[in-house]
This record gives sequence, C-alpha cells and structure tokens, in this order.
Amino acid sequence: MEWFTAPEYWMGRLVFQRGLAAVYLVAFLTAALQFRPLIGERGLTPAPRFLGRTTWRQAPTLFRLRFSDRLFAACAWTGCAVSAALLAGAADLVPLWASMLLWLLPWILYLSVVNIGQTWYAFGWESLLLETGFLAVLLGNDEVGPPVVVLFLLRWLLFRLEFGAGLIKMRGDECWRRLTCLYHHHETQPMPGPLSRLFHLLPRPVHRVEAAANHVTQLAVPFLLFTPQPVASWAAAVMVVTQLWLIVSGNFAWLNWLTVVIALPVIAWPWGAAPRRDPGAPLWYEITVLAVAAGLLWLSRKPARNLLSRGQAMNRSFDPLHLVNTYGAFGSVTRVRHEVVVEGTGDERPRQDSDWRAYEFRGKPGDVRRGPRQFAPYHLRLDWLMWFLALSPVPARWFTALVEKLLEGDRDTLRLLRHSPFPPETPPRWIRARLFRYRFATRAERRAEGAYWVREYVRDFLPPTRLS
Repeated sequence: MEWFTAPEYWMGRLVFQRGLAAVYLVAFLTAALQFRPLIGERGLTPAPRFLGRTTWRQAPTLFRLRFSDRLFAACAWTGCAVSAALLAGAADLVPLWASMLLWLLPWILYLSVVNIGQTWYAFGWESLLLETGFLAVLLGNDEVGPPVVVLFLLRWLLFRLEFGAGLIKMRGDECWRRLTCLYHHHETQPMPGPLSRLFHLLPRPVHRVEAAANHVTQLAVPFLLFTPQPVASWAAAVMVVTQLWLIVSGNFAWLNWLTVVIALPVIAWPWGAAPRRDPGAPLWYEITVLAVAAGLLWLSRKPARNLLSRGQAMNRSFDPLHLVNTYGAFGSVTRVRHEVVVEGTGDERPRQDSDWRAYEFRGKPGDVRRGPRQFAPYHLRLDWLMWFLALSPVPARWFTALVEKLLEGDRDTLRLLRHSPFPPETPPRWIRARLFRYRFATRAERRAEGAYWVREYVRDFLPPTRLS
C-alpha cells in the first residue's frame, strides 16, 4: 500500500529513534544505580513485599517470576546495553522483524521496573517513556519508510501531552489564569537548577509573558500538529523551544528531553526533502502495525474523555501496560518552599544544644551556600520525594524507613546522599527532622552573605528518634 509509509520522514524517524534510545539509556542507568536502597530486598519500600500484595493483572512484570537484587541489576544493565546499541544504530543493521524485537526488549524491561517501582516511579515521565517506547516498536527501520499511522500516533501523543498540561493549569490554580504562577514556580519547583534563581529574579512582567507564552504553546499550538507542512513543523519547533526553556530553568528528569524527542519526527527536516527509496513494507508488517494502531486508538478514548472532563486527572495510566496515558503537571503551584532538613547527633541524650549535624542531599536544597546543580535528565528519586514530603503534615512510611537506615549506617542508603556527617561504622544515636522555609537570596543578600538561599525554622517535623 503506497499510502502506508511516508519515506520523506526518514530523517525524523532517525533522530527520534536515536533520541529515544538516549533517554532509555538514562532511565536504565538511573534504575541500576538507585534501585538497591529504594526498592531492593532491603530497600525503603522492598519490591518483594509489593509483589506479594499485588497481582499480575494489577502490575505485570517479569519480576513476578522471581525477584532478587542481582536479577534486577542484570535487568537494568541489560537495558543500558540494549539502549546503547540502539543509540549506535543497531536496529538499522538487522532485519525488520529483529529491529522490532530489539525495540520491544527495553520496553518490556522498563515496564517490569516501573510496575514494581511504587512511589519512586509514580511520575508522568515513566508512563511517557513507556508509551513512546511502544510506538517505537512499530516505527520500523531502514528497510521501510516510517508508517503514516505511527507518525500520526506520535503527534496524537504530543497533542495529549501538551494540551493536557495546558488544560490542567487553566482548570487548576487561579494564578495560571492571572499569569502570576511564575512569580513563585522557579523558586518552589521540586528541584531547581543552576539558573533557576536567575529566572526567579526576572522582572514580574517577564514572568507574566512566560505564563502567557506557556498557554499559547500548550492550548493553541498543539492543534497545528495536524495541519499540513510547513505549519506542523513550525508548531513542533515552538514546542521544542519551550521545552528547552524548561530544561535550563529546572530539573524535571527526562520529561522535557523526551518531549523534544517526540516532537522531532513532526518536523520536515531539510535533509529529508529527497526521500530515500522505499522498497515497500511487507504485508505482515502492514497488518501488524494497522492492527496494533487500531487497538491504541481504541484505548485512547479514555484519555480523550479525560481531556474533556471537568475532573481531569493528570499523569494517570488507564491500563497496566502504560500504552495510552494522560499527562499534566503543576495544576497548582506552591507559593512557599518548605524543606525537610535531616540531622543526627552522637550524643547519649538528645538536647536542643546537642551537636546536631545535617545530612546533605545531592539535588535537594540544604546548605544555604550551595547553589542548585543540574542533574536532569538523570533522575534523583529520593530528592524528588523529599520535596513532596515537605508538603505532607506527617512523615511518610518510606521516610521513617529512611531514618532507620541512617541510624543503622546503611551503606547503600548513604550512597544516595551527597554527604553524610557520620561514617557507616559510627552512625548517629539520634536523628531528627526539622521543617524550614527556603527562599532564593536576593542579589544584595547574595553579595553580602555569599548564600544562594535564605531559610527560617518553621517547626519540628520528626522528633529525635533512635533505634529501639
């Protein structure tokens, strides 16, 4: 069928596949380096316990056959190896059927990880990677032109991603309608980046322009994705520029990078103006792609209804395979930044004037003289959960488990931190947690005190605690 493929988009497919492979590589590397203290056999929320209270239908994963830390590590590092091979172009060096299997392998492995990841993997970019990765299985390799229906599904995904995020803002916090949310967002976002303070200190009229531009990009531009070229290309380019703006202003794991990747095959690349010869797709491939695409469009009815619903949910999966999902972020913006500061002491009895020493996290604000760092697209899972913890009135269960690990001097847990004031051999006797209000230092305060942050004590979050 001549209409089945669009060979003029071969360059768009090429950059999309390479970009997706790079994101997969980062995701598997994040899993390999952090899983043991988080969801390992002795982790804060052990995967074996989760598997014991859920079913195949609720959370399909290869680890239902067997789970061990060694097996998980093998899965994660295998994912890294396959992703690196895909990044190097291995899928174009094998037959079409083998290429599809090669793209299917990281999807199965990462689905198995996400479905036992619990609260550590409860973010929209996990489902986004799985939905995008499944579409990549159908996209083919150099043997065939990119299937038109898969290119459409990628645009449909990008539309839901952007339009859903725009709607959740307009339906959520009134500051988005008043164009004032960015007065606060750069300072109170989960993990600021090295330029976030400069963004926060921009004049307020600039923040209003930022908010207005966000609404245009997310509520109007997505409809242009389905128009003829070159309009669709310009719409995708606007989205790419917006995502790059977000990348330099904060740390949102691979969310923004993956959004850029999804937008790339929409663009009519100048190098693709003269399409490669399309030998035609095999019948089995056409039947497979059309059948699966029809199934995905049928599953899309739930996310589509969610977009039109007044009770719009964000970052929700409608099936355990994460094939078609709904997305959105920052439907509400916090006005004040709170941080939980964890401290320990070796004193026999804890007193207010004891020698309390603070644990420092890699990305979460702590030491007021240490400026934010750039970590994205790498994802610091513990640091992100610490931001949500500060919004909670009481400690979460995983946090009490973290305190226990620190009191034990657990080496794997300490590796998640930037600095521990106590070596593993001599852990503290007591640990406490206090809640502080943080704000970016003004230019004058930065010059006078050399600090990036200014903080003030709010209340005790966890009283002095020791191992029983």
